[in-house]
Amino acid sequence: MPRVHKTLLTTGLLLLATACGELGERPFEPGAPTEVDAGVPDSGTPDSETPDSGVPEKVTVTHSRELRGVWVATVLRLDWPPSTTMTPAEGRASLDAMVDELAGLGFNALFFQVRPESDALYASTLDPWSRFLTGTQGTGPGWDPLEHLINVAHARGVEVHAWINPYRGLMSPSVVAAPGHVTKRLPEFAVTYNNAVVMNPGEPAVRQHVTAVVKDLLDHYDVDGLHFDDYFYPYPDSQNTPFPDDATYTRYQEGGGTLEKGDWRRNNVNTLVHEVMELISSEHPHVRFGISPIGLWKNGEPVSGFDAYNAIACDAVTWMKEGWIDYLAPQLYWRESSKQPYSTLSTWWANRPKGGVHVFPGHAVHNLSGELQNWPLTEIADQVAFTRTLRAQGAQGDLHFRARFILDDTKGVKGLLRDELYAQPALPPQVPREGAAMTPPVPFVVREGNTVHVTNPLPLDARFHLLYRETSPGTWTLERVVGGAQATFEVSSGTWAVSDVGRGGAESQGVRITVP
Repeated sequence: MPRVHKTLLTTGLLLLATACGELGERPFEPGAPTEVDAGVPDSGTPDSETPDSGVPEKVTVTHSRELRGVWVATVLRLDWPPSTTMTPAEGRASLDAMVDELAGLGFNALFFQVRPESDALYASTLDPWSRFLTGTQGTGPGWDPLEHLINVAHARGVEVHAWINPYRGLMSPSVVAAPGHVTKRLPEFAVTYNNAVVMNPGEPAVRQHVTAVVKDLLDHYDVDGLHFDDYFYPYPDSQNTPFPDDATYTRYQEGGGTLEKGDWRRNNVNTLVHEVMELISSEHPHVRFGISPIGLWKNGEPVSGFDAYNAIACDAVTWMKEGWIDYLAPQLYWRESSKQPYSTLSTWWANRPKGGVHVFPGHAVHNLSGELQNWPLTEIADQVAFTRTLRAQGAQGDLHFRARFILDDTKGVKGLLRDELYAQPALPPQVPREGAAMTPPVPFVVREGNTVHVTNPLPLDARFHLLYRETSPGTWTLERVVGGAQATFEVSSGTWAVSDVGRGGAESQGVRITVP
């Protein structure tokens, strides 16, 4: 059993045993009414008020879901880690500080780059440790960044999406690869192009390795999502030199293949995408799978510009139509006043036939920098506001590129996020794929004065605990989201409700709490 899941199971069994003890050894039956005071044991000296008791009143609670994601790039240490000489304690503290700050700004999902160049920022059995951690590929840091990030982010009510680059071998041919690196395992399929090393997407062995990496990652880490970036066949170099895969294509034809070269390349990428979705659906159905391609599908559709369909074999429309992804996050890194207007492109993507697939447009926070595009802050505000007009078409949130420009408070972006765009907490939408989200049981709740203790009869089924306040009869406003096996909320006078959300995003009914 994977180590992360084993820890959760042990904690869950202990909490369930505790809960059953509070109920006089009565076993819990999913769906059966629970007593309000059946939950965690007293955690301190109660006040003079007797805790609530009796059968809890269940209420239906909900809020406007919205994915609020941020990319955290580790390639070249762009966003993290700050140094290759950190001790384990310093590394953990660095991640803690980053999560605390981003959660405080209203983000609910971190897209953390765990495989920048066929390496790993986690304990992989297939790829070596990343040189961006220690300076030398294959040398471990003495701790597990992804495991720690998952624990601290989930405690803050924030999802973790593992961001991998499927085909990049090495950022440069001069990088010294570790003995177990894929360029050493499959050297005949490692192609040097545009001063980088790319693993040939047309080779089945490359696809099989990537799929095995995904399986190993998801088998051992309790992430909320798997994310591919926009690098498929490599972007053309400045001379538009053809990617050297003639020999691979010839073998395909000799084996009876009949596709034209462009269609064959797209089919190679599509096959990987389809196989990864099949793996996730069958073995880790709650994991959200998505891709962030460049925001232009074809030149002229709907505006002129880069042709991802032909230049890098990226057919994002097919992924959406076929349901091979749960969401698409097109990188819409252009101003509204440009030749590629944000409103035109986001509307176009949101209206593609997609069968429930969500759209999370990507925003260029980095272009606020004066060293880059020097955008005004209002550009980001206006773009997010426009995304929200496309909710009915499936645009259910936004991603921001990237963490460093947010943490540096470029042009005051922190205030915009914290005080305006993301002032009200929210969770990402439920994973749209059938069977992806399982509703957890109604939580156990016990109130002691103004303190509310929460746990769940089946802790493995509960990802987050949510606290709502009734602002008018039948109207609930989400106040806080926390994770962990158990939670404690401080409340004031009024009517409240606590619900639980499981992996995949399905929410239980709430338990009403009235505080005099």
